[in-house]
Amino acid sequence: MVIKGNKYGTHRVISPEGVLTQAAQKIDNDMSKLYSNEIICDVISLNIDSASFTQIKQACDKDPERIKAMIMSIVNERGKMQNPVTGSGGMFIGSVAYIGEDLKDRGLKVGDKIVSLVSLSMTPLKIESIKQIHMDIDRVDVVAKAVLFESGIYAKMPDDMSEALALAALDVAGAPAQTAKLVKPGDNVLVLGANGKSGVLCCYEAMKRVGPTGNVVGLVRRESQIQKLLDLGVCHKVILASATSPVEVLEKALAANDGREYDISISCVNIESTEMSSILPVKDKGTVYFFSMATSFTKAALGAEGIGKDVNMIIGNGYTKDHAEITLHELRENAKIRELFNTIYV
Repeated sequence: MVIKGNKYGTHRVISPEGVLTQAAQKIDNDMSKLYSNEIICDVISLNIDSASFTQIKQACDKDPERIKAMIMSIVNERGKMQNPVTGSGGMFIGSVAYIGEDLKDRGLKVGDKIVSLVSLSMTPLKIESIKQIHMDIDRVDVVAKAVLFESGIYAKMPDDMSEALALAALDVAGAPAQTAKLVKPGDNVLVLGANGKSGVLCCYEAMKRVGPTGNVVGLVRRESQIQKLLDLGVCHKVILASATSPVEVLEKALAANDGREYDISISCVNIESTEMSSILPVKDKGTVYFFSMATSFTKAALGAEGIGKDVNMIIGNGYTKDHAEITLHELRENAKIRELFNTIYV
């Protein structure tokens, strides 16, 4: 008998009781259990969150076999891919294997290829085997199954680009879509980690929004990345500094903006202790958008308080309305970014 589960997946929570699956230490990843309001997918690849994959690589000395073992250990212990250090997950691409009766009206059919738009940190996942680790693009090819709950969001694979390209972009879809909502004409915008996937897309979206009177400044940590960003045309200026050195970032960021503080900063870095570099250059009543999953709320909140900064701080919600459509449209309308993604992330 197929029964109906909770809309948000609490029927899969093992411990502790009374929490949602993201906060749970362990969830039920038994794929033989069928619920009328779940979708089960055969998973092809996992895109591990950048902060999580960076931490795993460092802990395993970039040894592929140790990375495989660590990922398997996490999933076997938790029933999901949630890094116990960063707390973050990622997303998956797969094909629909089962659609519960209550979800038959969603326009999906068995065999459809989809990309999950909810975090692996809350997604029941059962890995049979890991086929390959793609070290430079945070991707793991697997034989696995995963569950999407009734509340879960996903995107059908587009037919005008490769699966790998779509997955690379949709992995960070929340960032450029949030940028589109936040940035206004005439704004001065600072993007930390401007050379990564989310950083490039945020810079591009910001450039579209600020118009001729705005200024988009990207921050990178390698000199070789400066000209590449300028050639892409996604920044007015690019500065070189470590995002873990807030005083250096402040000085160089202000110099790149004629001594003025910024209306908005966007953090797309994948390492810890960069909160103050995001906060310091922003003016009072300005906005700091922390897309990075390496962000510490405590460091950000207490740090802003400690320097007397009255700024609006936004947590990097990976979802905002139409985020998948906005991000895929960016690849369609900008040939240079599409080529970059095809070269580096596919």
